Amino acid sequence: MKLHLSTGEGQHLFSGHGPGYVAVNRVRYEASIVVTPASVTEWTVTGFDALSAADFAPVLALKPEVVIFGTGRIMRFPARELALALAAAGIGLEVMDSGAACRTYNILAGEGRKVAAAILVD
Repeated sequence: MKLHLSTGEGQHLFSGHGPGYVAVNRVRYEASIVVTPASVTEWTVTGFDALSAADFAPVLALKPEVVIFGTGRIMRFPARELALALAAAGIGLEVMDSGAACRTYNILAGEGRKVAAAILVD
């Protein structure tokens, strides 16, 4: 699916997603990434089933208000410990499939929110 950039001059916004990829500002990524309005970084996770609290350390370091966690093609809820680690840092967590996460992130970033998207690409 192609998304249309409408605002966010100078921000990193999702411009598309599909099986095996996401695109940020029209640059295609075929591996999992963490996106904020100011940065795009590779997220070295081995997959949903192997996620640990340590995998979210790079996201925690960004100190967002909320993390939009895209779990791939289907929505899956992570282990409770992962959500608790974010909550203990005062960071909200929203879980959804990666397509919905891309769209939600764009809305929040466009509103000027301090948001991070952690997107699993499968």
